[in-house]
Amino acid sequence: MNSQTSRRRFLAAAAAAPLILPGRILGACGATPPNSKVRLACIGVGGQGTGNLGAFLNDERVQVVAVCDVDTNHRARAAAMVKLKEADAMKDWREVIARKDVDAVMIATPDHWHAVIATAAAAAGKDLYSEKPLAGSVGEGRAVCEAVKKHARVLQCGTWRRSGMKTRLACEWVRNGYIGEVKEILVGVPGKFMISGGYTGMEPKEPVPAHLDWEMWQGPAPAASYTAARCHFNFRWVDAYSPGYITDWGAHFLDVAQWGAGRDDTGPTEISATEVRRRDKGCYNAPEEFRIEYHFAKGPRVVMFSSTDEKQWGVKFTGSAGWVFTENERLESEPNLRTVQFKESDERLFLSNNHYRNFIDAVISRGRTAAPADVAQRAATMCHLGAISAKLGRAVKFDPAAENCGGDEEANALLSRPRRGAWKLTA
Repeated sequence: MNSQTSRRRFLAAAAAAPLILPGRILGACGATPPNSKVRLACIGVGGQGTGNLGAFLNDERVQVVAVCDVDTNHRARAAAMVKLKEADAMKDWREVIARKDVDAVMIATPDHWHAVIATAAAAAGKDLYSEKPLAGSVGEGRAVCEAVKKHARVLQCGTWRRSGMKTRLACEWVRNGYIGEVKEILVGVPGKFMISGGYTGMEPKEPVPAHLDWEMWQGPAPAASYTAARCHFNFRWVDAYSPGYITDWGAHFLDVAQWGAGRDDTGPTEISATEVRRRDKGCYNAPEEFRIEYHFAKGPRVVMFSSTDEKQWGVKFTGSAGWVFTENERLESEPNLRTVQFKESDERLFLSNNHYRNFIDAVISRGRTAAPADVAQRAATMCHLGAISAKLGRAVKFDPAAENCGGDEEANALLSRPRRGAWKLTA
């Protein structure tokens, strides 16, 4: 870190009084001393990455020391935001995590890169703010969880609704029985790809622009000819990188469903995707329309469905005595629960009012985050299982403790994605 508690001052204080200070005060065990700044590097500084970078720049406890992106234009824009030297605007994330002056990394790459970078960064001793979904597959997500645990790292997944006051309030109403016994949880997501740039997905091969390292952008994903329609924001609609809104919005909303149902430590036992529609031609081949049912050993089923009606985008908990709907700034209920006064015996959920600051809080204190790895893994797993059922065209059974599909070899083969070339997960 930039500054450490003076050994001389510490010894003088110890001599004056028999005071025992916890290791976090001294910056021991990977903690950041309270009088130091957390030195952050941002990997992936396109759309979401730029937003994350701006949020961290607003935290007085953070010093952004490097930015990284395979697109020169992204790097230059981010470096200008931070006023970094050219040497601190990097193309290869491996150079970033090798730096001794980096305490934590923000990862906002396309989904297929998340686990490779996250496991390597954890092994290099970096704390992680990693965008959702936690990883590009169930198996990769488990590897991230194990790496974070093994190397005693802090991880905050970008499922930021866990730091939303209205989301937390909705889940507290549900968890404490204010709508009675929960019967069903409905999760609505967009039913048509919101494609950026006016592309159709039918664009032909074109020369790779000079500002982009296309080979590095693809990384562990299957090799493909370049077209601008495939990359940056629109990677979401290409099945080789992401299963569309199943993970893009599903990672957020299924996470809220898990939180409200009190199932952060478990997952579904049977998943069935129906009414699946994909585009007939072109590279945008992720599921665009779908209905996915999730059944659990205990508690209500969850149904995620696509819709073109924006009013349905969010999470609706339906109980025996009413319902609650939540999405960002929307919070509705029947009956109206706004005047509810919580009892002392009621369960109150983890309090975070700012997802980014909560991450830095945890980096400094070595405490927990609002969306730690194991919690994020459960929500991401639901997404990936929905995509697997959609791909197979049938229901799949799942063991949430073992995180596998039992004897279903066809489904088990899809729990991880093959990685191209030498790219691997770091233990």
